[in-house]
Amino acid sequence: MARTGCGAAVLALCVVGARAEPHVWPDGFLSRVELLALIQTLNSSLLASRSATATLEKWCADHKMSGDPKIVARRVPGAEKAPGEETKARLRVGSAAEVKYRRVQLACGEHVLSEADNWYVPARLTPDMNRTLDATDAPFGKVVASLQPFRRTFEMKMRWSPLPEGWELNANDTALEKGRGALAVPHELFEHAAILYSADQTPFSEVHETYMGEALDFDTKSLGPRKE
Repeated sequence: MARTGCGAAVLALCVVGARAEPHVWPDGFLSRVELLALIQTLNSSLLASRSATATLEKWCADHKMSGDPKIVARRVPGAEKAPGEETKARLRVGSAAEVKYRRVQLACGEHVLSEADNWYVPARLTPDMNRTLDATDAPFGKVVASLQPFRRTFEMKMRWSPLPEGWELNANDTALEKGRGALAVPHELFEHAAILYSADQTPFSEVHETYMGEALDFDTKSLGPRKE
């Protein structure tokens, strides 16, 4: 996708803010059911996964969203959030000084699949891991993979459902059956908050992740025949 008006000094900011052209989903009952199934599939895959990065990379590859389906962490410059008391308690640290913060967009090609706030304890990572996190945009999940991490999600919020509440109680309502042009997929789909633990069950990171509508920006025609 062409980008113009980005000077060298602001190129990083322009890239962070860029969005691929979304796939157009027709507004009809079938499309809404398909979207609901996709959202729930992604959500359940993430909840069952040890690594959000690996899950998103597989999602991107399976849905042919990029010629090189690798997840890249785009650092959000200037962001800084101190850990709250609950976060410090969950990480079992005594002060905010023991915790570092990183905000990223996880992207596959031009598609931003999630945005994440990450508070982590550098003393519980290796020196090489800390240097990589400080100096590069490598995804956190890949950097800490040798710790054999696992996740415990303590909060999940749905931000959007393609079908309105109570739709199943209105079987005779034909409003959803009629197409109304393109369906507007929102910017945010759902949120997770989780603690990452090393293999010895030591907590070392808390992440707050928002999964984006761009996760649905794939061309269904490329995945095979689809019946309307």
